[in-house]
Amino acid sequence: MTPSPADHAQMSVEDFEELARHAPETVSLEFINGKLEVKHVPDQLHGAIVMWLLRQCMQQRPELALYPEQGLKVDSYRRGRARADGALAPLDHYVGQSGEWADPDGTLMAVEVTSYDGDTDLPDRVEKRDGYAASGIPVYLLVDRDAEKLVVYSEPDRGEYRTRTSHAYGSTVTLPAPVSITLETEKLKAYAP
Repeated sequence: MTPSPADHAQMSVEDFEELARHAPETVSLEFINGKLEVKHVPDQLHGAIVMWLLRQCMQQRPELALYPEQGLKVDSYRRGRARADGALAPLDHYVGQSGEWADPDGTLMAVEVTSYDGDTDLPDRVEKRDGYAASGIPVYLLVDRDAEKLVVYSEPDRGEYRTRTSHAYGSTVTLPAPVSITLETEKLKAYAP
């Protein structure tokens, strides 16, 4: 049997949560694939993209909310902690869950917007994607600012997304069920460097 990454974790999930609770407000911590990660402070364009997506979701699916910076328990055994740039779920879905790390059950989509730094590749493009898939989140939307594309992952199966589609800024992108939102992405060209 191959050991899981959690078998070689830098610390326990409980120790991570304690550390994250006491971290200064200027630092956002995640625990991905058994490793402590520092999430970079987003720039203004990152925030504009999240707000653009939030408005699209609200207009088309008012019964849902896109929760910015939502803490989620991820990985196949829920031993990871990721702070998604956005988590789409029914209104008030996370109300009543204790602490800052919510169970991902009922989350329809996780969203990440890449940052312009060398460290974004592995967490956003691989580790978080795999954690969201292992947690059974139906759709993962990656806004890849380096490539100026939206990458849509869906159909999680045994810790991986079976379907991946890529769409250049300016395309019409229909997110699969259960999200069922169509994004007109022309506006994203204005947020490109």
